[in-house]
Amino acid sequence: MDRTFDQVFRGSAFTSRSPQEVSVLEDCLFCLDEKGLIRRILKPQDHDYETVLATYSGTEKFRELADGQYFLPGFIDLHIHAPQWAQAGTAMDIPLHDWLNTYTFPLESKFSDLDFARKVYQDLVTTLLANGTTTALYFATVHKEASYLLAQICADKGQRGLVGKVVMDDKEENPAYYRDESTEAALSETEDFIQLVQELNKTTKQGVYPVVTPRFIPSCTDEALAGLGELAKKYGTHIQSHCSESDWEHNYVHERMHKSDTFALHEMGLLQDKAIMAHAVFLSDEDADLFAETGTAIAHCPISNVCFSNGVLPAARFTRKGIDIGLGTDISGGFSPSLFDNIRQAVISSRMLEEGVDPSLAAPERGLPQSRISANEAFYYATAGGGQSLSLPIGRLEENYIWDVQVIDVNATNAKLPLFDEGISMENLLHKILFLSRPENIREVWVQGECVHKRT
Repeated sequence: MDRTFDQVFRGSAFTSRSPQEVSVLEDCLFCLDEKGLIRRILKPQDHDYETVLATYSGTEKFRELADGQYFLPGFIDLHIHAPQWAQAGTAMDIPLHDWLNTYTFPLESKFSDLDFARKVYQDLVTTLLANGTTTALYFATVHKEASYLLAQICADKGQRGLVGKVVMDDKEENPAYYRDESTEAALSETEDFIQLVQELNKTTKQGVYPVVTPRFIPSCTDEALAGLGELAKKYGTHIQSHCSESDWEHNYVHERMHKSDTFALHEMGLLQDKAIMAHAVFLSDEDADLFAETGTAIAHCPISNVCFSNGVLPAARFTRKGIDIGLGTDISGGFSPSLFDNIRQAVISSRMLEEGVDPSLAAPERGLPQSRISANEAFYYATAGGGQSLSLPIGRLEENYIWDVQVIDVNATNAKLPLFDEGISMENLLHKILFLSRPENIREVWVQGECVHKRT
């Protein structure tokens, strides 16, 4: 037996085995090394279980869950506009183009003020951790200093942050008060930002990562897009952007590039295994095949899709094609910072896509068959699917994965779940947790073996 574990946790846990299957780990010992990596998972019937329990129980290295508490993997949010936290819940009823120009760009331009940026970003990261989000993929703003500040706040607060300095260099398409000074400046500042964050990562246990971030094709020149593709290749960074989000954006790209977002981005070197494209609602079969071929992932943002995308992502079809999919809140196109809320909406939207929404049509004509996803699939997207999308060993409670967890208490004061059947199956219990949990049920959050949130 290895007697050198840094920490040992005892409790029951849920983790995805596949998009459809959940593994239930009952009364297991989760044995961590000093880096926060799960080295062994011992079940009660395993040979070393009692020995490890006796060795660590009662020591400061041992943590045991109370009755009614369960481990879930920490959630992975694949699409957040960090500065937009300041306008969450605002103007959810107007078209995307108007929403950007009337509300969003004026707000984001304020992040040249580092005091304002610090106030918003500190509150956002704290809020996300309290909602169980252990890893977050962020769009920041065009401002290099404020974008780096967000990475520093993630490092300080213990969240695994992937942060992009946004590029918007097209003088024809962006407001004069909010854009990069020039294409050259956009690329130079992006390279500086990458180097700064990679240096910060050397002293950050849970990891912070720079992300190459063209806002979307309408905001960038061809020269900037190609240059960003080169920078991502040079530094081995993640890439993020928007792809085929709405009728307006999808049609704009066809008119300008004479091809789809997907093929245009691919030509610029922006589709690859560490690339995550938000929304992707209007992908053709050829587009989807290219996503699968290149390993590019989709950040599915079901709440914001209702308000701004003009459609519902056919997530079930894309999963069958082998595309990696995770969930995103899309703050503030999505009003909620909770991936629990987006798990619920992902299931609801898929049912609406399958069954249709126009009651004047006959039932066989109303929807798109085989579109529904289950609660298990939505849970997978929020956890294992997100980890797979980022090519990081996160999102699963398995050996050689990182200990990112949320402790869920089904008996939390003022948030007790309605559990009256003593013989409830563990899978049905998980579904109650997914559909009924509130932030009050999240008692603790751990990232890389460190407790980063505790509800008193």
